[in-house]
Amino acid sequence: MKKIASFTVDHRKINEGVYISRIDGDVVTYDLRMRKPNTGEVLDNATLHSLEHLFATMVRNSSLADQVIYFGPMGCQTGFYLLMRNENHQENLDLIKETLLHIINYQGEMPGNSEIECGNYRNLDVALAKGEAKGYYEKVRNWTVETMRYAE
Repeated sequence: MKKIASFTVDHRKINEGVYISRIDGDVVTYDLRMRKPNTGEVLDNATLHSLEHLFATMVRNSSLADQVIYFGPMGCQTGFYLLMRNENHQENLDLIKETLLHIINYQGEMPGNSEIECGNYRNLDVALAKGEAKGYYEKVRNWTVETMRYAE
């Protein structure tokens, strides 16, 4: 069986940050790594789920909404993937940072916080999402396009 691209990256060399994971035609997959892999530190399910709801809602309501394909968690619970139909890495990095700031400053109800809208709506907490966004923003606020490559 052919090995998938994400399994070819040496996870021992990945730190917290924003990475260009892969480019498939006009689709760019960004790795929003919030925890260093294999350290035992992972995002708990409530934080992962809460941040997913807020981030996905906000990027799909941003100026680049038509270019957002997907935002969702990694199974290993160390971050998220953002898929964009836009190869302008600077614009996408700016969007990531702006979205984190919007989450940090968000006042209101959790989007999708009902039994009708979500399969686990009781597992959502705006404060958890805001706290994680703040910590991650501090790690990536000075991130540049030049630092978005995985370590060799």
